[in-house]
Amino acid sequence: MTRVNLSAFSSFRNENISMQTEQSKTQYSSAWIMLLALLTSLGPLSIDMYLPALPQMAHDFGVSTQRIANTLPAYFLGLAVGQLIYGPLSDRIGRKIPLYFGLCLYIAASLLCLMVQNEWSLIAARILQALGGCVGVVIARAAIRDRLDMQASAQAFSSMMIVMGIAPIIAPTLGSWILKFFSWHAVFAALSLMGVVCLCCVHFFFHESLPAPRRLKLSFKQVLLLYATIFKDASFRLPMIIGCFSGGLLFCYISSSAPVLMDGYGLTQQQFAYAFGANAFGIMLFSTFNKHLAAKTSVMQRLKMGAYIQLSGVMILFAGGLLPHAPMLSVMLGMFLTVSGIGFTGPNAMALAMSEQGARAGTASAVMGSMQFACGLLGGLILNFLFWSPLLNMAAVMLLFIVLALYAIRSIQNARAV
Repeated sequence: MTRVNLSAFSSFRNENISMQTEQSKTQYSSAWIMLLALLTSLGPLSIDMYLPALPQMAHDFGVSTQRIANTLPAYFLGLAVGQLIYGPLSDRIGRKIPLYFGLCLYIAASLLCLMVQNEWSLIAARILQALGGCVGVVIARAAIRDRLDMQASAQAFSSMMIVMGIAPIIAPTLGSWILKFFSWHAVFAALSLMGVVCLCCVHFFFHESLPAPRRLKLSFKQVLLLYATIFKDASFRLPMIIGCFSGGLLFCYISSSAPVLMDGYGLTQQQFAYAFGANAFGIMLFSTFNKHLAAKTSVMQRLKMGAYIQLSGVMILFAGGLLPHAPMLSVMLGMFLTVSGIGFTGPNAMALAMSEQGARAGTASAVMGSMQFACGLLGGLILNFLFWSPLLNMAAVMLLFIVLALYAIRSIQNARAV
């Protein structure tokens, strides 16, 4: 059985070529992209929407805000682990059934968050919530690969990022608005309701994208073998590295932006929210540019463009970190370029990584998603050991990540030149 599957793995490249003409004619509707973006946006909504409630929750539980904030890495843990489960599962049984299970788990876990009595039960409930909610990320990527070729996938991922960019802009504001009228419990009630909406949309509007003949019949041992096979595939591994490290800049920004802007430059909470929203809007803006350039440039050209945009932003931040007190305008410009460049690197790295994956797209999507969160956690860990100013610490980690991403880009170019 293992030999059969290994033979199938080796034929994915040929399968992809034979399907290229058919898939390149496949069109996607705006409604389909909106549905996939809605499923994927459960993650940022679940992360950002309850942030304004952390002090209130800490007061109710009789602990510090920092202890309640530990529910954030707990959610990241659930996201990383859950994606590794849903990927091979969706390759085996199709895309729709895992969506049903994951969204039902997300709804139940969101309701559990309403009834917790201490921070430890909240952490457990948040892990379950992430284990359910992350199904949308995996299935959305896999469904795009199921239906579209590489060029169309890059456009679809850009369209999805434009819609998804709205979530981190409105989530903290929406959470604050809820807290004006209700307790923190209402935030999780609202998240549960969003899960119900997603479940209804999946039931009525999501059509299975992986037909039964293309599904992989894998045992647990073969799933591990499949992960190893995917990692060995340079056509996936190198774009994955680019996506992880260029995306890791966003995690560094999220971890350090508050100390840099609020503590270093004295921005109020409201001003910080506007700055955070402006950078999130930048991702949407650059994703739009990326989509419009699809007809004139290749995926690789746009990927390089995004990486160099991010590099320019990082260099501005690094130079500012070396100064006693850099002008805030230059810091804001550096952050904007660094974060917004993901609008180019994100969708194109994803399209390249998924282009050769065929029927194992769900598993490959899970690997890439998990590695992205692992890279973000690595960046946060490194930041805790640096002893310079918050701005220089952030810029130093960002510089390391973007250099690694550029090295991977160069490796792809060298491989294609051979």
